[in-house]
Amino acid sequence: MIDIDRLTAEIETLSEFSSYPSPAVTRVLFSKEDCDARDWLARMFADAGLAVRSDAVGNLFARWAGRDVTRVPFATGSHIDAIPNAGKYDGVIGVVGAVEAVRALQVKGFQPERSLDIILFTAEEPTRFGLGCLGSRLLGGALDPAVAAALEDAEQNTLDALRARAGFSGPLSGVPLRQGAYSGFVELHIEQGPLLERDQIDIGAMEKIAAPAAFRITITGEGGHAGAVLMPDRHDAGLAAAEIALAVERAAFETSSPDTVGTTGVFLIEPGAINSVPCRAVIEIDLRDTDLATRSQAEIAIREAADAVVARRGVSMEWATINSDPPAICAPELVERIESAAKDRGFSSRRMISRAYHDSLFMARVCPTAMIFVPCRNGWSHRPDEYVSPEALARGVAVLADVIEVQLGA
Repeated sequence: MIDIDRLTAEIETLSEFSSYPSPAVTRVLFSKEDCDARDWLARMFADAGLAVRSDAVGNLFARWAGRDVTRVPFATGSHIDAIPNAGKYDGVIGVVGAVEAVRALQVKGFQPERSLDIILFTAEEPTRFGLGCLGSRLLGGALDPAVAAALEDAEQNTLDALRARAGFSGPLSGVPLRQGAYSGFVELHIEQGPLLERDQIDIGAMEKIAAPAAFRITITGEGGHAGAVLMPDRHDAGLAAAEIALAVERAAFETSSPDTVGTTGVFLIEPGAINSVPCRAVIEIDLRDTDLATRSQAEIAIREAADAVVARRGVSMEWATINSDPPAICAPELVERIESAAKDRGFSSRRMISRAYHDSLFMARVCPTAMIFVPCRNGWSHRPDEYVSPEALARGVAVLADVIEVQLGA
């Protein structure tokens, strides 16, 4: 039995650990708000009879011990960090909801054969270091620990310095999990899109998780007075960047995949004066797909277009890859288990693709992985009015509990 009043109250309490006033939530990695929220969650884990430990980057593991310690444990979890001016449900329901799922099984009298870890992942959002899924990247072996240690935020604080300040020590080389460290992993999450609500579907069972490639392009041209440099003589870095941004959009439209999306989300020009020809521009591009081949096709098209633009405009370009992650295919047996749990409870369900990426993308490198989605109002997320109804929350947690029960008893 899911105690939805307790669950919603705990989500509300967690939302109060924020550097922005309610209803907005801002909880940046290793900020005071993040550290206080972690301490509060650690107490919640302990109150539920779970043993808590952490690793060197601050991933927290809350274990519900099974009777057979020789069996490979199962895992669930998500994140609680929040971008500036965000909402209270993203990531959070996969952590607090997992605790409620365990409580429901405990009340039922279920005794797990294998252990369960609820994982609170460090920094799923890229707010502090410009790189998403920091904790799960390290767990999945997708990020070199030495590279991670040297990451710097906007104030030149390194990850090593910040994690030490937050009380997490030890070499980052000890964070990666061995292949097969878990028998499986399932993450409960809000959809962050409108499809489930629009079609009145209770549960989404993810089949694929799209993955991003991110690039930073720095263009150097020639500045000058806006009135004195005639048009034929210009080498405008800003216009070159604008052409490349349009090429991103064009490349995403022209692949054979409907899931290809391209976004130029950062666009900076210097000197930034109305009466000065831009001498330098920096753009950052996010390119995603569930199919690596079509994503690569779009990347090649963008690179070719960028080369042509800089040659024609007489500017120079530096292209840097921020990250390039492969998509993940969810484990068919776990997808079927989610569908079966929904059907047994009388909930409607649909197989879906996650076009946003999550910590599950990197857990899929370690073990069989799947995701459970619940609808959110209007598909809104990463904004203060993000909302999931108590009924939708209860359905999602109930399905998670049923999946956990089968996996821990198997």
